[in-house]
Amino acid sequence: MLKRVYYFEPCPLAPVLRQLGRVGTGRRSRKGKTAPDAYEVIPIDRNGGERPRWELPAVIIADAGEDELARIEKIAPEEDEWRVIYLLRGASTPWFGSSQRVFAFLPERVPLVVIEKALERAFESLRHVAERKQARRELNRAAADLEALNKIGVALSAERDPDALLQLIVAKSREITGSDAGSLYLVEEKPDGTKHLVFKLMQSDTREFLVRPHSLPINKESMAGHAVATERLRNIKDAYRRIPNLPFPLNGDFDREFNYQTKSMLVVPMKNQKDEVIGVLELLNAKKRAEARLVSDARVEQEVISFSKHSEQLAESLASQAAVALENNRLYRDIQNQFEGFVRASIKAIELRDPTTSGHSERVAALTVRLAEVVDRATIGPYAEVSFSPGDLQELKYASLLHDFGKVGVREHLLVKAKKLYPSQRELIEERFLAARRGVELESARKKLDYLLRNGRESIEPVLAAIDGAREKDLARLRGFMEFILRVNEPSSLPDGAPEKLAEIAAATFPGLEGEPKPLLAPQEVGLL
Repeated sequence: MLKRVYYFEPCPLAPVLRQLGRVGTGRRSRKGKTAPDAYEVIPIDRNGGERPRWELPAVIIADAGEDELARIEKIAPEEDEWRVIYLLRGASTPWFGSSQRVFAFLPERVPLVVIEKALERAFESLRHVAERKQARRELNRAAADLEALNKIGVALSAERDPDALLQLIVAKSREITGSDAGSLYLVEEKPDGTKHLVFKLMQSDTREFLVRPHSLPINKESMAGHAVATERLRNIKDAYRRIPNLPFPLNGDFDREFNYQTKSMLVVPMKNQKDEVIGVLELLNAKKRAEARLVSDARVEQEVISFSKHSEQLAESLASQAAVALENNRLYRDIQNQFEGFVRASIKAIELRDPTTSGHSERVAALTVRLAEVVDRATIGPYAEVSFSPGDLQELKYASLLHDFGKVGVREHLLVKAKKLYPSQRELIEERFLAARRGVELESARKKLDYLLRNGRESIEPVLAAIDGAREKDLARLRGFMEFILRVNEPSSLPDGAPEKLAEIAAATFPGLEGEPKPLLAPQEVGLL
């Protein structure tokens, strides 16, 4: 490792320092070979001439003066990867000796071996500083990666829409690995029971890919199929170079069809909780800069890099989270389908118990959801601030479908009541009217018998005709009452004058078994009508 030593010129130790290496070129050679711990010794003009080109890590050798540290800090880099060794003119240590930049104080006249030891310790200190900074960077990166993976996991778990979940998986995989493009295949079962890979989607920062739906066999003849068959990640640095241990050449049809150049690839199998591969992530072209667009071959060569081991670890972790999220999403859809089946079965049970309202629940649900959609689209008026999410509309649909679910627990005679009066009540009223008609006929016969007993057959014809006329009038009145009752018993609004007519019928009586008057309509029946 080349170590750089800067010193102020003129300096009492300049001749000694120059022995560390040739000034300006600075590599100490032994028979033309570079020593493993060579120094590059670089002078600095004390009088403020041209400033040196700073390269770190470095050690600065300076005279101990009160303004010396401030001068050095003014011209030196802001990074913490340099230290100062001061040459003392006296026996006392200056006040600024406590600065973290100051590594050591040496006498103004000191042998080369002492300087070399001091420099060795100073560079060792800088190495420790660099290692701590590197460890801190790695720790910060690990914390950032963990936070990012946690956020991605939360986002994947929260997404319920299957298509949106697939889009999110590819987007987050590309984001966390710095990929330009990515695609997703899922393992699905054919009707004959065999499995194959089905293409789901592709994303890219550079251009939009309209890839036709297709499937791949699960074998070692394609990159995605190979990843599933071997259950191993593949990191390819250059897709167009021969890849060791790969039993097939990469197919360039995709690049030719879409005028795209694939260079680096990362193919990651997605394993669920049972360690089963349920899909494959293909990530293409890791980039130096996330905002770069690979619009030409030159930009590809300039921007595309290989996927690092760190990217492999992140991609595997995310693929595992994605697989679990997909499994959870499938379970959620299964539960949703089961609930949908329960709702449909409930509607069927309601309609079987109450055939008169068949189709009512479906019509209510369709109308309610349509009204909610219209309200959701409103931009002016009292409903401008009201909105319904897809989840809200789904809940509204289920609520509408099940709004009559209480009918399942209603007794049969109540549920199938099609008119205002129960069938038994109507039968009772009809029996009363039958008794009333029998009473009218009996009264007519009694009057005829009384006349015959008192007067005989003298002038009987006019009297019988009058009695028969009164009987027919009373029977017609009863028929009119019954027809009106049957009309108002229908489930519709009452005609004009109906309350008065019902009161008239309720006031009418017929003789009971003991001859006592009985009302044709009870107060409860009048209320129902």
